[in-house]
Amino acid sequence: MAIGLEDLQVLKSAELVADSIWKQVVGWDDFAKDVVGKQITRAADSVGANISESFGRYNFGEKLQFLYYSRGSLFETKYWLNRAKERGLMKPDEILEYTDGLTVIARQLNSFASGMKNARTETKKSAVRETAPEYLAIPVEDVQSLFSPTLISIS
Repeated sequence: MAIGLEDLQVLKSAELVADSIWKQVVGWDDFAKDVVGKQITRAADSVGANISESFGRYNFGEKLQFLYYSRGSLFETKYWLNRAKERGLMKPDEILEYTDGLTVIARQLNSFASGMKNARTETKKSAVRETAPEYLAIPVEDVQSLFSPTLISIS
């Protein structure tokens, strides 16, 4: 059974954190929203967005790259959470809850990426491969004779 994007637990977890952060930021004053709120919301949304984009990529390297982008956005979200705490925009216990949730997501991302790498390795091991063709070098004079005008007949 193929797994769909909506079935990914790591994506569900990222959505929960992003939506919760959004609900917090909406209540902030305009200055706080403009300086910290937009950044933290974009970073939190980017975690799930990059997981989704990874899922939609065909190339294995691109899939991993977008998971790495997601992890980068996760750490950016943690940075902005620290700014929110220091500026009195969120309570320390709320920040702790978010950072704990993001730590769980980071572990899920690492497991997801490792699982993809392992699956890729197993696929490569079990793949049927043809032997490499043997190429022979022929002398230059023989190559020239292949293209001699006598071999080309124009009728």
